[in-house]
Amino acid sequence: MSRKEFRTLADPEDVRKTIASLSLASGTEYVGLETAHGRVLAERIAADIDVPGFDRASMDGYAVRAHDTIEATEVEPAVLDLVGAVHAGEKPEVTVEAGTCVEISTGAVMPEGSDAVIVVEQTDETESADGEPRIECRSTVTPSENVMLAGADIAAGMRALGAGTRLTPREIGLLSAVGCESLPVVKPPRVGIISTGEELVRPGEPLESQRGEIYDVNSHTIAAGVEAAGGESVVYPHAGDDFEEMERLLRQAANECDLVVSSGSTSASAVDVIYRVIEDRGELLVHGVAVKPGKPMLVGRLERSDGDHSAYIGLPGYPVSALTIFRTFVAPAIRQAAGRPEPATASLTGEMATEARSEAGRLRLLSVGVFEDSEGRQLVYPVDKGSGATMTLAEADGIVRIEPNTDYLSAGETVTVELFSPAVRPPELLGIGEDDPALSVLVDQVGSTRYLPMGSREGLRRLRNGLPDFAVVAGPGDRPEQTVSLGGWHREWGLIVPEGNPDGIETLGHLVDREVRFVNRETTSGLRSSLSNSLTALAETRGVSRHSLVAAIDGFDTTVKAFESPARRVLEERADVGLGLKTTADKHGLEFVSLGDQRVELLVNPNRREKPAVDRLQAVFETLSELCPSLSGYRFAGE
Repeated sequence: MSRKEFRTLADPEDVRKTIASLSLASGTEYVGLETAHGRVLAERIAADIDVPGFDRASMDGYAVRAHDTIEATEVEPAVLDLVGAVHAGEKPEVTVEAGTCVEISTGAVMPEGSDAVIVVEQTDETESADGEPRIECRSTVTPSENVMLAGADIAAGMRALGAGTRLTPREIGLLSAVGCESLPVVKPPRVGIISTGEELVRPGEPLESQRGEIYDVNSHTIAAGVEAAGGESVVYPHAGDDFEEMERLLRQAANECDLVVSSGSTSASAVDVIYRVIEDRGELLVHGVAVKPGKPMLVGRLERSDGDHSAYIGLPGYPVSALTIFRTFVAPAIRQAAGRPEPATASLTGEMATEARSEAGRLRLLSVGVFEDSEGRQLVYPVDKGSGATMTLAEADGIVRIEPNTDYLSAGETVTVELFSPAVRPPELLGIGEDDPALSVLVDQVGSTRYLPMGSREGLRRLRNGLPDFAVVAGPGDRPEQTVSLGGWHREWGLIVPEGNPDGIETLGHLVDREVRFVNRETTSGLRSSLSNSLTALAETRGVSRHSLVAAIDGFDTTVKAFESPARRVLEERADVGLGLKTTADKHGLEFVSLGDQRVELLVNPNRREKPAVDRLQAVFETLSELCPSLSGYRFAGE
């Protein structure tokens, strides 16, 4: 199979124009008022009736002939005979003649002969000489005063709402008032979603990691994006890399949907075949766009069984790339087809906290996080774990566009952040450092905190550079002189081994001397630093080099990120020994060989000490021992 090459990358603006040329419209459908909320009118609605359909009183009082009150004053009121009453919902059975009036309630039909209402507060009740009820009017009224005339709200034939109006509760109320029962609305574009790749498994199904299987992230992520843009999503079974199966699914989706969106199988790799299906069964208009992330993007048409075509867009397989390209190019097209306006712009101006490099010749959509310093300035930092890292989706607040002719953004440079939505609220606190179970409890209780578990060494480095509000560091290492320590806790660390300790691991020396498979922590971890120091001490005791001890450990360079990962590898029999914590071993029913007690310290950026959120962090920290009663091997202040 020949390899497809990206010979010419399309300009992003040209890609937008190409997508705009594709027809995604679904037409019109009729819905009842009870399901119309949020829909978009496809046609103008004109009123068939007057609203109100009768002259009605807008105040409680008395229906009168205005001429009868023309000379009324407080001193010489006009006196009218009371000849009846009319209440809301009643048909008047009385007529107002000269010199008479009728008691009337708000909303009631004006009786024949009346043309105004005098409010009850401007009248007094009295009687005639023969005991008949009379009303004294102490002020004048003009014709139509305190009366809503028929059609004053909406007149028959009047344009009530125009095409393109999105129906909210107030529009629903207006349509109810004119008696609309069935409404012509824009039919949302139907979008078929197909994720490709032999390795994909739907969430909820058994996952075989040994076979390289991963959960399908894109199907539900893109489906949610389609719904948010006003479309109707249809998720199809995921396709493997078989040409015939991929062709079958794509053609089925094309017959049933206005737009087909796939993810994966769009790159230039020889195993990515989807572009060949489009070329054979439709028309490929774009293959590759000059943007990062998301270069391997496809745009085209797929032939339907009726000879017409459905629009097709192929997204990259990596979740970050797929969602970025969807937001940038696909969601606007769906909104337009659904009659939805572009969402309210959500952006902010901030200052780059660190440098961010780009790639010449391509528009870069850099995922970033945002937080405030103690002076209220918005600080912006890259969140770039790679296109395949799904945590980027949760840790980023928006994107910064780096134009093709820009090599990098320098620290301190002013940038505009396009937030993912107006609802995005940057966290009040940013922390970086060691991954630790007690720290997880602390962050949960503080709230509005983003914590990046990048390891103690990285936490210290970023703290020296002034980025985070706080850092959590464990094990040996110099602390920056200007930091403020809120205190800390101790945790027991060592070697995690299977239940029964089948290899008889009792000391660090056994890890060196015995043929066991070891799994280590990443180099930035405080646990890794403590292990390295202990190996140095062991080498001095034995009179050998530390390098020789490290070389004797099978898997010393096999590293994992999180504090539970070594225990899980031992539990799954993928390793015989793992570097970890006593509390993790106990949690998973494994045995533990203690190598020492390690201090974990909570350090605060001195320039952020005055932030109210830092005070909240300290207050919660002081109760941490009460919040973590189940963490074995932990000692907190005062214990």
